[in-house]
Amino acid sequence: MNTRVHDGFTLIELLIVVVIMGVLASIALPLTELASKRAKEEELRTALRQIRTALDAYKKAADENRIERASDASGYPPNLAVLVDGVPAINIPDRRPIYFLRRMPRDPFADKNTPAIDTWGLRSYESPPDAPKPGDDVFDVHSKSTEIGFNGIPYRQW
Repeated sequence: MNTRVHDGFTLIELLIVVVIMGVLASIALPLTELASKRAKEEELRTALRQIRTALDAYKKAADENRIERASDASGYPPNLAVLVDGVPAINIPDRRPIYFLRRMPRDPFADKNTPAIDTWGLRSYESPPDAPKPGDDVFDVHSKSTEIGFNGIPYRQW
């Protein structure tokens, strides 16, 4: 009688396991990329909402004469930095600054080495919505990304 005890796996068993693992990995990879892009889209929505809320708060403060504003100005900030750096309040005796953002959110689709404030495309008050261009003030912001979102709309149009 030939009674051999086999320890370990045969080459065929190992190949089958490797093929199964490869198939599972090829299924999981697109799902992780999809989840990553969805997370970036949500981050973009949040960042745009924060900046636009801050722009509106700045405009409201200018309209209520709580901050200085030139007579010919639109009332929107001259740049994004003033939202973080603060603007002196004219109705408070010690002229403490009013801050509209704690920090500038970054565009999640922008290069990681670019400063957050430079990741946004700017639209001035005088610029039409279908062709946003920077100008004397910042009326709105948009992503500089050329990618298209899951909803079929380019990120720069969000």
